Amino acid sequence: MSIASDLIRGHTETIILAQLTIADSYGYQINKTIQEKTKQEYELKEATLYSAFRRLEQAGYIQSYWGNENTGARRRYYTITSEGRQAYRSRKAEWDTSKKLIDLLIQGD
Repeated sequence: MSIASDLIRGHTETIILAQLTIADSYGYQINKTIQEKTKQEYELKEATLYSAFRRLEQAGYIQSYWGNENTGARRRYYTITSEGRQAYRSRKAEWDTSKKLIDLLIQGD
């Protein structure tokens, strides 16, 4: 069963922040991790991912920097800021509440 992207679309930034709470990372790796965690049922389109990076950086939730790869192309890494950690905790709490309410509303008797 494929996960409906409409359901997840509004949570893209929170998903990215969640990944960055674990470790600094770059776009391809974040998307690969998302695919692995969802057993290939969900992936972010590249345009969606990088648009979210721009919004998060403009909001001060993440910062980017260039890695210094010895082989291959240089990668732009992202790190979460303290403001980003606060935003993640707040959004996660909102999600937990929403998930609980939706479960109550759509589960049959």
